[in-house]
Amino acid sequence: MMKKFAIASVTTAVLAAAGLATATAAVAAPSGPASAADALGSLQARGYDVIVNHVGTGSLDQCTMYAVRPGSTYTRMDSGFPGAGNDLITKVVSMTVYLDTAC
Repeated sequence: MMKKFAIASVTTAVLAAAGLATATAAVAAPSGPASAADALGSLQARGYDVIVNHVGTGSLDQCTMYAVRPGSTYTRMDSGFPGAGNDLITKVVSMTVYLDTAC
């Protein structure tokens, strides 16, 4: 019984962390019309893996960002992190966002 409770608790924690990470990606995105190159740099500086959806023939410097959409967030549960001891720690491994641009 205790083992089932522990597994359910861990599963709930992982799902909650993944949901928060995805919500954070949507909230952390730059807002308003901006240079696509500036938006790309800003998102990468925040640690996101950025996939650019480019419409038009101009260079990224000449384009405008019109949307940032959340992508996948990958997490890992491990007890091997420094300071974790025997506790399981959930760590975000990567966060992806999609940057939509138009020229």
